[in-house]
Amino acid sequence: MAMMITNQLLVFTIAILVILLVAAPGAMSQESCTAPSSIDVQQSNTGEKVGTFDTMFEVTVTNRCTCVVNAVVLRADGFASSVAVDPMLFRQAGDTGYLLGDGRRIQSAESVTFQYAWDHYFDMAPASMQAEC
Repeated sequence: MAMMITNQLLVFTIAILVILLVAAPGAMSQESCTAPSSIDVQQSNTGEKVGTFDTMFEVTVTNRCTCVVNAVVLRADGFASSVAVDPMLFRQAGDTGYLLGDGRRIQSAESVTFQYAWDHYFDMAPASMQAEC
């Protein structure tokens, strides 16, 4: 009888450990996928002049989350460009938000890059996203 209880306890303990090991990584990665900390926005001046006054800027947005993300929206107050920006890469979505990459899935460590031209750079920051953990 004691042997049967010990075996049942062992099976129960192993089952709990398996559940914890399977559930914990997803829970931890989802917690780490908050928009400000997991979406990295970098801008650089390409040095290329457009017209008389405008400078070309390149924006690279990288998913630093361990999960796939989608529907990434950037805040870019007052954004304008003197050259066309591919709307499949960056387009207005709401009053101050801009949808990145047509809302498509962005794998972990993957980036979306686009360019715009203006006489100054625009501050861009993650506003929202959805994580698929």
